[in-house]
Amino acid sequence: MLKSLAYVPFLVSGLTFGAIAADKENSVMIPAFNAKYTILRKSKTMGEATRQLTYLANGFAQYSYRTDSEWLIFSDTRTENSIVKLEGSKVTPTSYEYKREGTGSDKYYKWRYDTVNNIAVDEKKDKTKTVNFPENIQDPLSYHLQHRLNLMSNPEQKKFTYPVIKTSGAIKDYIYQYDGEEELMLPYGLVKTIRLKREIIEKERITYAWFSPELDYLLVKLYQIKAGAEQFEAQLKSVAPINATEVTNKVVTQ
Repeated sequence: MLKSLAYVPFLVSGLTFGAIAADKENSVMIPAFNAKYTILRKSKTMGEATRQLTYLANGFAQYSYRTDSEWLIFSDTRTENSIVKLEGSKVTPTSYEYKREGTGSDKYYKWRYDTVNNIAVDEKKDKTKTVNFPENIQDPLSYHLQHRLNLMSNPEQKKFTYPVIKTSGAIKDYIYQYDGEEELMLPYGLVKTIRLKREIIEKERITYAWFSPELDYLLVKLYQIKAGAEQFEAQLKSVAPINATEVTNKVVTQ
């Protein structure tokens, strides 16, 4: 597989027009939404991504992601699903599934988490692992949702740290820092943003993420470089709420 496509980020997305009710008894900070992004490399379109949040009949929420990318003769399709428990501005992951198909080796992971009893189940390998979960633990996808909620709750915060349980079962801190403000012209339109930066020194990788306060801190742009070379750019194309009648009634076994 082409090295530059080996890492396509898990895009953060959402749309908040104000608090809405997921049902008649429980209110949420982010309503169900569907957001689309254009993925570019060297200013040329190489694919698109879709981010979606829906509320399930069992009271949990499903946060999902999909990217479809093509570059020269290489192709890459990735899907992720995270089932989470939302309590106000706190996200707690309960299961995570990842699938990658395309040029090169395919990958598949499926985990289930019992954060109260410090248990993680690797459903692909049918193995149980004891994990000392920190209070604010996230999975590789759910932390994006937590990140947006944190920005909404505390827009003056300059540094964000997320302990993320990886597909290996190990926990690693993901750190983002405030990096300035900027006005952007995107396929979506003109938006004012704040920019955050995540740097992984040992991998020589830097990711910049732009969030729009006027869209309740929806992520509107991502840009990544590795060892000084551009890897990709993602720009918001559209975002829309999902009507209550469209919300899935699927009940996920926890």
